Amino acid sequence: MNSDSDLQIAGDILEVPHLLQPPREHPATVAEFAGLARSIAADRSQWEHLVRYDATSRWYHRLRTGPCYEVWLLSWVAGQGSGLHGHGGSSGVLTVLHGALTERTERGTRALSAGAQRVFAPGYVHEVVNDALEPAVSLHIYFPGLTEMPMLPESRLRAAGAAGEIAGVTGAAETRVSACAAEHGPVDTVTG
Repeated sequence: MNSDSDLQIAGDILEVPHLLQPPREHPATVAEFAGLARSIAADRSQWEHLVRYDATSRWYHRLRTGPCYEVWLLSWVAGQGSGLHGHGGSSGVLTVLHGALTERTERGTRALSAGAQRVFAPGYVHEVVNDALEPAVSLHIYFPGLTEMPMLPESRLRAAGAAGEIAGVTGAAETRVSACAAEHGPVDTVTG
């Protein structure tokens, strides 16, 4: 039998393990951080037993840290929100694990249901709110780890602009990302 399939020509790549790249111990690109978030989301045993709901304030728990990143678990009861804020020099991945959240930016409002994922660069400005009646749980990965979360007045939502600039953050962000990359390798980020 004559076949031109890649499998027939090259063979099964799993048969030649020396051709496979070893998995990284820690994520280093935006895609790998998003993949880490999906992996944690899929394995409820890593986070479900930790979740607490607090009617007086948002509950949060640092789930994991690694070189130049940290993973946070947050819960939101009906009506709780983050307030309009930035993330200093950190990029991030937000993943809704349970329930639904609303994200507000200068570009508009976006409904985020369980499984939804948002990726953002340093200086990104948004507000996250649980507008639903049911509680919600979300996972947040920040790289480099979050050291500041500047709060902004609601009137700044439009003033923040498409670039999401926050005065005084850009230089510090570049320094932190460069230092992290020098020590642990580059961290791929996206803008907007």
